[in-house]
Amino acid sequence: MKLDDAYANVPYIPGGTEYPARWSAEAQAFRDARVAEGRAELGISYGPSERQAFDLFHPEGTAKGLMVFVHGGYWIRFHRSFWSHLAAGALARGWAVAMPSYDLCPEVRIADITAQIARAVTAAAGRFDGPIALVGHSAGGHLVARMGMPGVLPKEVAARLHHVMPISPVSDLRPLLETSMNADFRLDLAAAEAESPALMAPPSVPVTVWVGADERPVFLDQAQWLAEAWGAAHHVAEDRHHFDIIEALCDPDSAMMDQLLG
Repeated sequence: MKLDDAYANVPYIPGGTEYPARWSAEAQAFRDARVAEGRAELGISYGPSERQAFDLFHPEGTAKGLMVFVHGGYWIRFHRSFWSHLAAGALARGWAVAMPSYDLCPEVRIADITAQIARAVTAAAGRFDGPIALVGHSAGGHLVARMGMPGVLPKEVAARLHHVMPISPVSDLRPLLETSMNADFRLDLAAAEAESPALMAPPSVPVTVWVGADERPVFLDQAQWLAEAWGAAHHVAEDRHHFDIIEALCDPDSAMMDQLLG
């Protein structure tokens, strides 16, 4: 398909094929340590299917708020268990962290995943008081952006949103119609438009779009489209690509964490 190469990340990242195994190992070690400390609750259900569950990590003391991280993988791959270590920065700053997984295409449609993440955020929010920060990567960036739209989250949850940070998001889904992945997405033009945050009015919550300077041109475009459409803050991180851009979430003192939770 015309845009398959444009939206391919692995071939253009040095050692790109090695990242999933590395993420999985780091995440497992992080979970094991938090379980040993009594500061992790794993596999909390928020819906009827096995994948509709989230892991919850607690900081020391009373949580200042809740951060929810939504993973990417083009809505067709990965699971919450790959990303646990990305909770480290928020935990060190005193925030609780929820990490949901969700059903994948083609078993469900992207719109169904949006609804699942709304239920996950709502369920996790019910466990804590205070502000809620949403951060998502790639397809997860799309999903957290959708959470800012009126009517997606319950009003009482939406009112608590502190910041939304789409990292390397897919903000306009129309180009995906020209990729082979659409065999799984099953998008037509109307469905793509209905799930494209860049085509929607900006939310009232603060938004920062984050992207790596070394990403594929289409992801630089997707980030810019969303930032421009929403008048959002737009940060292009030097020397970062689509896979290592998320590592700043591990560092409580990173500029990314300052923006998200500050």
